[in-house]
Amino acid sequence: MKDTPTPNIHRLLENGAFTYEARTVFPSISAQCWGSMMYGVDPSKHGIDNTKAMEEKYPDDSPYPSIMKLIKSRWPEGKLAAYCEWRPIIHGIIEDSCGFDTLSLPDPELASAAVEYIRENPDLKMMFIHFGEPDYTGHEFGYGAHVPEYLAKITETDRYVGQVLDAIRDAGWLEDSLIILTSDHGGGGDHPRGHGSDHPMDMTVFWGCHGPGIQPGTRLTGAVSLMDTAPVAARALGFPPSKEWEGQVPAGLFAPSE
Repeated sequence: MKDTPTPNIHRLLENGAFTYEARTVFPSISAQCWGSMMYGVDPSKHGIDNTKAMEEKYPDDSPYPSIMKLIKSRWPEGKLAAYCEWRPIIHGIIEDSCGFDTLSLPDPELASAAVEYIRENPDLKMMFIHFGEPDYTGHEFGYGAHVPEYLAKITETDRYVGQVLDAIRDAGWLEDSLIILTSDHGGGGDHPRGHGSDHPMDMTVFWGCHGPGIQPGTRLTGAVSLMDTAPVAARALGFPPSKEWEGQVPAGLFAPSE
């Protein structure tokens, strides 16, 4: 992301906190990684993989509740949504009991639909949005700063992010909302058009957030894990993380007074 123009993402994160050196989980595969982001634990605990996410529902009695399930338990009437290009996220990773609004479309149409949803739902409590085309482009052409097609797709995705951020701003939510931006995994490590290994190129992702209590202009220098995402969201919403979560709030992320 740092090697191609992403003005919308960087404008947000430069007024928040971010790192280019966050770590995803092993194996660095989509379902395992999205699961760890939602559930705050390693894949060896949540047990999700791509096949299970496509074919099965995540067990509602799992000891590892997702951030969305915890939000729903505290605000039963709160509106939740997940708009995801990759349908297994809404089929087999987020619990059905969350009662969330869902949609799966190609990235351009998904961005437009997300904008409309934000505009039409002033009671929205949390929304998860997934764009998939950068990963597909990496599989087709290769991952990394040396692949022009990959960089161009990241820049294109930044435009979709900008549309969503404009909708959040127009709704008057920008300064009061925690916005987290990240990726599930890298790529191009053991294979130029693949991922899944423990190679640094597969395991390293960007991670950043903007919102109340986040120290602006902070370049996070300590360890940041994809599993930290759920605890950060819980902290921003004012409730303690699940005692089962392995992720934690990164050092220096929130201002000392928070």
